[in-house]
Amino acid sequence: MDSLTAQQVFRTWDRQGRYVFLHRDLAKLFPDDSPKTLQEGINRLVKQGVLVRASRGVYVNPHARSLDAYTLERVAAALRRGEYNYVSLESALSEYGAISQVPMDRLTVMTTGRRGTCRTPFGTIEFTHTKRPVRDLLARMTDIDRPLRFATPDAAWADLKRVGRNVHLVDTEALDAA
Repeated sequence: MDSLTAQQVFRTWDRQGRYVFLHRDLAKLFPDDSPKTLQEGINRLVKQGVLVRASRGVYVNPHARSLDAYTLERVAAALRRGEYNYVSLESALSEYGAISQVPMDRLTVMTTGRRGTCRTPFGTIEFTHTKRPVRDLLARMTDIDRPLRFATPDAAWADLKRVGRNVHLVDTEALDAA
């Protein structure tokens, strides 16, 4: 994969609103490259600044016109692709105004996938595993036209208590109003 061809491919996907790619996505976009050639090409594109390595196996096109304020959510969705994920805990409660401290560079996500913390150039993603049945999860989240679904205020509060996090920062009156 040469740089000019890669940039043309990324512009095409950018027009469709896509700028976050997994390694396996890039393998499909450049099918003529062997695994070794593909990895060398990706490393070269990262070094040239055509791509940014967000995490192991996740790459972001930093020059995309479709780049938006939800890059961290898009990276989180890519990291746990195929799982149910939704913004919850402190991130959701902060957006609902129930926590006065706003987590600036941290996103808290409930997932049916594995738990873990991922540090990226765009911020830190904290995944918390849930064993709730999928039908229960779907009732606990709403689609607000963002890359990840969002916990309802009650669900975010219940998730916070259930995982044993600090509940002293939560303003329950503001939570009731949300």
